[in-house]
Amino acid sequence: MDLLEKAIVSDRYISSDDKPSAHIDILIDAFKPHAKIFETKARQTINYIEDGESRIVLLLRGSICLYRKSDNIVLNSESSRYIFGISQQLTTPHSLFLRTQETSLVGTLPLNIALELIRTNKYWESLARLLIYNVTRVHDHCAKISQLSSYDILRSQLFELMNESPEIRSNTTAANYIISRTFLSRSCAMRILSALKAGNYITMEKGILIDVHHLPLKY
Repeated sequence: MDLLEKAIVSDRYISSDDKPSAHIDILIDAFKPHAKIFETKARQTINYIEDGESRIVLLLRGSICLYRKSDNIVLNSESSRYIFGISQQLTTPHSLFLRTQETSLVGTLPLNIALELIRTNKYWESLARLLIYNVTRVHDHCAKISQLSSYDILRSQLFELMNESPEIRSNTTAANYIISRTFLSRSCAMRILSALKAGNYITMEKGILIDVHHLPLKY
């Protein structure tokens, strides 16, 4: 199978997002004394509702994916430190769930307590920056997986995977990472990955993505 176009782009994924880490830390430091802290297992599910009450989730160590329950599609993934749940206030909480990608340290607290802490301490800028970042991340992901070309979708996910931590990359096959975040079939993903590997555009070992080398713009 030919890889048609020779146009070359950067061989490293560069995120256009500017994660507001300092503002996330401000909010976590305010929430943490009121949170229930616990360590999770890898691939442990965390829901936004506990005892009928909406709650937020503080990611203190590790990494978490946000899933849509109806089809188990990953809408976003974040490494520590991060806060989940504040931007989902107007959605149906049962339609989304979180799952850790590795052993992680998390904290949970009721949403109403978090909002009261924000109001009392006037953390409006930190909240706004977190919400803007979160919306941008989810929108960017949804825009990428709705592109017409299967190759364009897969190509963007390869760069996303390269931007993950070494622990996540070494424990997730490229095919599983891609199909969990897109509507591509396994056979389609495997076909394109095999062609890219044969053309020395990517390096994989036992399905694990090791490196990306000058991916062409078109397939």
